[in-house]
Amino acid sequence: MAHAPSAPSNRAPEHQPYIPAETVLPELTWPAVLVGALLGIIFGASSLYLVLKVGMTVSASIPIAVLAITLFRLATPLLGRRATILENNIVQTTGSAGESIAFGVGVTMPALLILGFDLDYLRVTLVAVLGGLLGILMMIPLRRAFIVKQHGRLAYPEGTACAEVLIVGEKGGTSAATVFGGFGLGFVYWFCATGLRLFKEIPERALGWFPGATLAAEIAPHLLGVGYIIGTRISCIMVGGGMLAAWVLTPAILFFGSGLDTPLYPGTALIRDMGPGEIRNSYVLYIGAGAVAAGGILSMFQSLPLIAASLRSGLRDLAGGQPGGRGGAARTERDLSLGVVLLGSLAIVAVVLLARPIFHMNFVGAVCIVVFGFLFVTVSSRLTGEIGSSSNPISGMTVATLLLTTLIFLSLSWTTDLHKLAALSVAGIVCIAASNGGTTSQDLKTGFLVGGTPRAMQLAILVGAWTSALVIGATLLVLNNGGTVYSKNVPDTVLPLTGREKQQRVGGPYAAVDSNSYRVVHVKVGDVPGVEPGKYLTDDGGRIHYLVDPGVNGRLAKQDDGTPVQKYDAPKAALMSFIIDGILSRKMPWTLVLIGVAIAVVLELAGIPSLPFAVGVYLPLSASTPIFVGGLVRWIVDKGLRRGAGAEDTSPGVLFSSGLIAGGTIAGITAAVLGLWYNLAVGPRWLPDLAEQDSFALVPFGLLVAVLLLVGGEIGRRRATD
Repeated sequence: MAHAPSAPSNRAPEHQPYIPAETVLPELTWPAVLVGALLGIIFGASSLYLVLKVGMTVSASIPIAVLAITLFRLATPLLGRRATILENNIVQTTGSAGESIAFGVGVTMPALLILGFDLDYLRVTLVAVLGGLLGILMMIPLRRAFIVKQHGRLAYPEGTACAEVLIVGEKGGTSAATVFGGFGLGFVYWFCATGLRLFKEIPERALGWFPGATLAAEIAPHLLGVGYIIGTRISCIMVGGGMLAAWVLTPAILFFGSGLDTPLYPGTALIRDMGPGEIRNSYVLYIGAGAVAAGGILSMFQSLPLIAASLRSGLRDLAGGQPGGRGGAARTERDLSLGVVLLGSLAIVAVVLLARPIFHMNFVGAVCIVVFGFLFVTVSSRLTGEIGSSSNPISGMTVATLLLTTLIFLSLSWTTDLHKLAALSVAGIVCIAASNGGTTSQDLKTGFLVGGTPRAMQLAILVGAWTSALVIGATLLVLNNGGTVYSKNVPDTVLPLTGREKQQRVGGPYAAVDSNSYRVVHVKVGDVPGVEPGKYLTDDGGRIHYLVDPGVNGRLAKQDDGTPVQKYDAPKAALMSFIIDGILSRKMPWTLVLIGVAIAVVLELAGIPSLPFAVGVYLPLSASTPIFVGGLVRWIVDKGLRRGAGAEDTSPGVLFSSGLIAGGTIAGITAAVLGLWYNLAVGPRWLPDLAEQDSFALVPFGLLVAVLLLVGGEIGRRRATD
């Protein structure tokens, strides 16, 4: 079996994949698809838990690739042969859909509870399925534009790292030792932080001499590795956006607003009483969302020539089997046809319209899904290539989708509760499409480097999207129901009834003693004096018997009998519900959004890529700082070895960073899953004086940075000498 020696340099004018196009190996096999689907379900459930708790997830492709290599090696006697690198690639491609769909569902669907609707399995699952399929379909005609034509310019850090993991897993030797050494170190390091709590994850300090400013860093190995892979320039631009938000906008808002005697909308507290985090959530996030939306649109316009060329190529494929189709094209250039894309998109629109009783969607909403889906899949796919999946601001794109959709609805005077449900459904499908589109682009980059067949990978991720979506909805309901509190501590009040209320029985500890059915009434802010907003169960006369406090976005942490329950804050979903209510109720802080738009325009005029900068503004500074440190280490290594920035994809530093990304992400998910059953936090007991100290947390991070510098510099220098 002939193999190419390694993945090519980004500077190479011609790309030679690891497995040549003329070599045919087992690829889209049932074992690979089934294992990938199973891992996708597992990682999807874990990722949903993370996004409900903290509002973010991490890319799952690399961890799944590592697990695929390990599992198939163990299963070699059962299979009767060794799994090929292309089969391992199919596993990670199939499984990667679970994380991206989980993020989109967790960011949007819990907002239903805040808007006064119940979580319904069919609704959540349909949104997940349609969004997942739309993201994949829209990415198919973009593959040549972003993956092939932009090779060497768009880094796709996780996709490149995933390819390195697959290649070194195939080759073994010192390269494999470098990757898996990074994996082991990243896993142990981040499990000690997130699971055992031996040191703080995010050291943070307010700058007393600079009111409102803070210095923070999420000292995560995967973020450090992403910074090393994407290089110095983009990491510096990102941290510049974070510094603008944390060191300019937040102090300015505090300085000018500290003299106000009333809250400044959209904040609900006095600015002088707010901390930096509250100022960020109340004001800066809207500026960041405006910048991300504008930067994404500008980026899309810059890519229009490549997009048009890609679409023309796809039309040629559809017409007569030209290169890129199934006909006489090389194996590594065969995509699903543009006909599949068009028919699939029409089928999605048809399903949305047929599901009107579920989504309350009309033709305008369906058109919004297709148009915004293509727009933000394009933006997400390109942004993923620039800064990676872990830092891709999908929630910012969802905010932009909500802004545009609700503005259209507002102009048509569609402002009822059912229109809010329709707007959220549009945003949910587009959010999942953008998330899965970015993931698909990373997977296709991996396949481009290792020599996978695009058509096989596209079919695999379609399967992964279907299987993961069917489980994600059930997982969300299980997590919500597990944390739902049924309380009899309710006001003695009669609520107005319409006669069309749904019927529901009580749950929790009261289910054993009360088998009656009650009417479900949702109370909103200001609807009934003396009654807090929420979901209530009443008798046929409207008298309240129970409060039903959901597990997601609920406020009660215990049942009436004192039994504790697990609650989920779902911070991004709360933001989505606020935006829908804000626009359709005519309360959106447009000035803040337009400030963000102006920032993006100024940066483009100055010749600076606005999108990574906008990402830095939107994300907390703590997320950009370790990426900047990784880019700084890359600069030191490149200077020491006297080579151009980003010159080698297979350098020891890149291989080691790939391992850090894989180890850190697996450790985070492992800690989250084990934390559902076990209290792993031994740090506060073992190190009571050190575990919560900011300065102590910097010690292990400094050692991690030193190891990366040593691996990237010393080993690289030794290789160059040899």
